[in-house]
Amino acid sequence: LDTLEKWVREIFSEIPNNGLPKPSFDHLTQPFDTPEFHKLYRVVPIRKVHSLTITWALPPQEQYYRVKPLHYISWLVGHEGKGSVLSFLRKKFWALALYGGNGETGFEQNSTYSIFSISVTLTDEGYKHFYEVAHVVFQYVKMLQKRGPDQRQVIWEEIQKIEANEFHYQEQTDPVDYVENLCENMQLFQKEDFLTGDQLLFEYKPEV
Repeated sequence: LDTLEKWVREIFSEIPNNGLPKPSFDHLTQPFDTPEFHKLYRVVPIRKVHSLTITWALPPQEQYYRVKPLHYISWLVGHEGKGSVLSFLRKKFWALALYGGNGETGFEQNSTYSIFSISVTLTDEGYKHFYEVAHVVFQYVKMLQKRGPDQRQVIWEEIQKIEANEFHYQEQTDPVDYVENLCENMQLFQKEDFLTGDQLLFEYKPEV
């Protein structure tokens, strides 16, 4: 560590501090508020696959990193057990897989907006009924919204424990990737959360 610190001081100490605040683009609200965004796009893939992706542009969520609301919602949407969207669609022989969430990267989560997507891998039969598939997804999200998160603290705590276990028992990563990730975290989180802010859930706040 002493050697690394010496190198960092030698290399970076000469860079002047311009004293400017960190750039923020939170005044640029609703970047996707255009007629083109509220449309259905059909894309012909190179390989034979049917996939339906529904994408929402949400207000910025990065300030809620200690709660991770989108991670919580994606966990519920991506559930595969009894009563889940995927379970229902599989019984109809319309879908093979379903996943949703936010990548928490600069493109999907920043000071201007946050993206939330749900992707469904469809069967040939499901492709013929993709409007109905989309309707089922919206119905499920509406149900979650109507019922609210108050009865689901147990689920949030379960997610919290799983993420904590994955953090504590993670495999060693490439040092260069690790340093790069930490540098990004230093732009996003409080000092005490540089190491954990992108992985752990800290606070349960139903209103968020």
